[in-house]
Amino acid sequence: MQYPIYLDNHATTSLDRRVLTAMLPYFTEAYGNAGSAHAYGWEAEAAIKQARLTIAEILEAEAETIIFTSGATEANNLAIKGVAEVYFHQGRHLITVQTEHQAVLAPCQYLESLGFEVTYLPVRPNGLVDLKQLEKALRPDTILVSVMAANNEIGVLQPLGEIGQLCRQHQVIFHTDAAQAIAKIPLDVEDLKIDLLSFTAHKIHGPKGIGGLYRRSGIKLAPQLHGGGQEGGIRAGTLPTPLIVGMAKALELAAQTMKSEGDRQRQLRDQLWQGLSQIGGIILNGDGHQRLPGNLNISIEGVKGPQLLLALQPHIALSSGSACSTRKPQTSHVLEALGRDQTLAQASLRFGLSRFTISEDIQTAIGIVTKTITTLRQQFL
Repeated sequence: MQYPIYLDNHATTSLDRRVLTAMLPYFTEAYGNAGSAHAYGWEAEAAIKQARLTIAEILEAEAETIIFTSGATEANNLAIKGVAEVYFHQGRHLITVQTEHQAVLAPCQYLESLGFEVTYLPVRPNGLVDLKQLEKALRPDTILVSVMAANNEIGVLQPLGEIGQLCRQHQVIFHTDAAQAIAKIPLDVEDLKIDLLSFTAHKIHGPKGIGGLYRRSGIKLAPQLHGGGQEGGIRAGTLPTPLIVGMAKALELAAQTMKSEGDRQRQLRDQLWQGLSQIGGIILNGDGHQRLPGNLNISIEGVKGPQLLLALQPHIALSSGSACSTRKPQTSHVLEALGRDQTLAQASLRFGLSRFTISEDIQTAIGIVTKTITTLRQQFL
């Protein structure tokens, strides 16, 4: 089977073979339960302890602040609902952003059904939050602000340091969904004044089904899973040693080459943008500079979105938005928040690059997309 060029790395990434090698022993020989009091269990416990240390070092945090989850979605739910259940006596107001992932928006909407009030901040046309609007939205009863580090569709990088400073001044807990950002940009939780940070492995060439939550010391959370009391009583369930080891290895590898790989992907992305912009009628979605190195999101004038994707899929694997919302045609809530109309929002393409994307892939993609758009435009004349 001839696979298409893969440029959908914001949805998920391939597993790095070095990560697989690190994981394999914990599926076979060292398969013990970390909660068991014997040699097999102690071996698993030691591997998890080392993984926790590795991840904490990347975030400039202490090991005991890392809680393992099944992924960023669970981590977001634990952070948002966990804070709400503990601090509701101090206030029932939360603040988030209209362009957040559904893993943040849905828990907020759930809390609204229980009587909480949520402010959904708009964004500027470039996708960035207005800090003055954020400060104005803060109230005496605000208990949590949740703003993602890097948008999963348009890749924009929010000003975490300034947001963290505002929240700290107002004694409000600050949570960020860093699923797309971790080990791609520097994330010093102390310097950025982040209280809660969600992350996952499968966006950085790690395994699916594993993620985590950084919780600053002193921040209380109500567990969302009850059972055996693992993870300090915050998240019950047997720890998946192979996945945890794999996530730590993936993060370690990404962190080691963060600067050089970021520069390389930025060059490829600019090559892609320069090539596609020659077509004409191509609109860049999101800030041109404050964005992930490997992200490009465009809207195309003069074509219909469903036909565009259908024509491209045999040749290039990519999407028009979040992988959680592409099973049926719909308008991206992120692009709507930027002011795109329904036609332009649907006729959008999200390109996601990775460490395995090469210049030849980009050049081939430029040719395929150019030919496809030209053909479709001629059909609609």
